[in-house]
Amino acid sequence: MAAPKFPNAATPYADGLKFKRVLLKLSGEALMGKTAYGIDMPTVMALAKAIKDAMATGLQLGLVIGGGNIFRGLQGAAKGMDRASGDYMGMLATVMNALAFQNALEEVGVKARVLSAIPMPTVCEAYVRSKALHHLEEGRVVIFAAGTGNPFFTTDTTAALRAAEMGCEAILKATQVDGVYSADPNKDATATRYDTVSYAEVLARDLKVMDGAAIALARDNTIPVIVFSIDDPANLGRVLRGTATCTTVTN
Repeated sequence: MAAPKFPNAATPYADGLKFKRVLLKLSGEALMGKTAYGIDMPTVMALAKAIKDAMATGLQLGLVIGGGNIFRGLQGAAKGMDRASGDYMGMLATVMNALAFQNALEEVGVKARVLSAIPMPTVCEAYVRSKALHHLEEGRVVIFAAGTGNPFFTTDTTAALRAAEMGCEAILKATQVDGVYSADPNKDATATRYDTVSYAEVLARDLKVMDGAAIALARDNTIPVIVFSIDDPANLGRVLRGTATCTTVTN
């Protein structure tokens, strides 16, 4: 089954949407709320309600969630753990986050499926591209868990890979800042935010939007990356309508 390519976003879809199918990338830390560790369910529920509002417009949405709120492979490697083992542990953390988010979505009335790159049939479905496309077309949120199933690849790269496989029109990268800056705005008061920036500049200047493999995948498949703040979950709807403060990474 081929992933469909939707019309150019210059002509809005229903309800003023600029996109029909997107991949939303959330960090594991986005699920923590104000806590220091783990999953804060009120925060997850607020995000789920924002997705419900977006889905009511007919949007098709894939979701990749990191695992840094539970375990991060690189941190484990820095403390002496084998990097591959640490990455596998991080992948399992993303499955935990995916299951929590699926539960939150279903609590607010949104159908969702977790598809894991590491098969675990008693827990969730295994990732199969044609199955994922079917779920999207049926109006279900598809949560892609366990990364790519391989160590040494981040969930940013997973997001870019799944966006390409699903024929998504954009990758929405949700962060704690409202776009890409010339420097860290928390450390440099003179840092300026870009409205748009090229893939090449992100890579050349190491702007930390996503890791290099993810940006290269997005570039090679001509998928724009939209970086925005998820501190206010309502920003998701604004991004979809083109009214949010954000940065678009494109050619």
